Amino acid sequence: MCYMYLHHNIENDLVIDTEKIKRRAMMIEQIKDRFMTNGYDEIYTSTFEHYDLYAKMNGSVNRREMIKTIDNSGNVLVLRPDITIPITQQLAMNNETLTKDLRYFYMLDVFRQAELTNEYVENTQAGIEYFGYDAPEADAEVIAIAAHLLKDLRIEYFKIEIGHAGFFQKLIEKIDVPQENLVELIHLIQSKNVAEIELLLRDLAIDEKMKEVMVALPFLYGEPNIVLKKAKALPLNDCLRTLIERLEATYEILCAYELERYLTIDFSLINQMDYYSGVIFQGFIPNIGRPVLMGGRYNTLGNYFQANIPAIGFAANVELLLDGIDTNEKEEVNIVVLYEASEIKQALQLAEQLREKQIKTVTYDKGIDLQRIREDAVQIFIEKEKNYILLDGDKIPFQTVQGILHRLKERT
Repeated sequence: MCYMYLHHNIENDLVIDTEKIKRRAMMIEQIKDRFMTNGYDEIYTSTFEHYDLYAKMNGSVNRREMIKTIDNSGNVLVLRPDITIPITQQLAMNNETLTKDLRYFYMLDVFRQAELTNEYVENTQAGIEYFGYDAPEADAEVIAIAAHLLKDLRIEYFKIEIGHAGFFQKLIEKIDVPQENLVELIHLIQSKNVAEIELLLRDLAIDEKMKEVMVALPFLYGEPNIVLKKAKALPLNDCLRTLIERLEATYEILCAYELERYLTIDFSLINQMDYYSGVIFQGFIPNIGRPVLMGGRYNTLGNYFQANIPAIGFAANVELLLDGIDTNEKEEVNIVVLYEASEIKQALQLAEQLREKQIKTVTYDKGIDLQRIREDAVQIFIEKEKNYILLDGDKIPFQTVQGILHRLKERT
């Protein structure tokens, strides 16, 4: 698929934003490299899926958001609204259980129709799915890949919020809460509206200890060690304590990855996808007001297809990541190599070496009108007598490409 980022110039003509297209392509390659070097193999799913695949699964994709069509046989199809579900279905068709781990990644488009505006939404998702291993090590591996993906993109300040889908599920399965009250309760917990939570729970027949835990959920957010300590001090049953211990074990492994400064724990995190059963997480970056990636453990999803396959994964929104990178201030080095005619061979070879270092480089004969050169470009002169970099008016000699990089590093 060809993405064309367009804007209007001063004459109101459409202009293709080729720089953004290049940045997108480079970002996709960086993401793929991260996935592949972690042992994940690329897979694909069909652009068209059967409507029934999603319609029969409550709590997965909103049916009103799916974009539907009809094939020649009269079957209702949808443009791919989700990737995890069809991958799990295909795997379950050939495996009731797994005897070995399977790691896959994808770079695919998903399609939705916004329920309120009826606008069609298409975005590219970059994600991974790890099948077959249910352990804190697997949970930590997937979360670490998400964090390293953001670090690869040179996003310095980001946060990954970690929760546990099973914690809230186990809390409510022992109590009788009408559906309309449950929906409201989830909304209040997510918005951390403690006063309204207390008011709602007051009129429900719930054990006082459970009420105490429910009211505490919005406060179980922040630095992982502090939050885990607060959670373990609550009046919890053995099942809930086991979930906390699992989350604690996952966090300890993430500390071994040296990622703790990027992590928070949030027990009020409740994902809308009902198939999540264990750890859930979402990633935030500056200047983007919603998660750029989301994921979690979905051990029970295979049950819909008569299989028992533990799994965990996440998906990142490529367009949101691109917008986030575009708003980050980054210093891009641009170099102009200016040469005497007799030194053209050396100049062209030097320029190619710089390009191999991912530095944008152009070359000109030094007799060119300097107004043609970008004002922010670093000028390198290749002359018969000497080679030098012009930095802040100083002529700084160099011998090799490494010498140039060293001087540029000193400058920045």
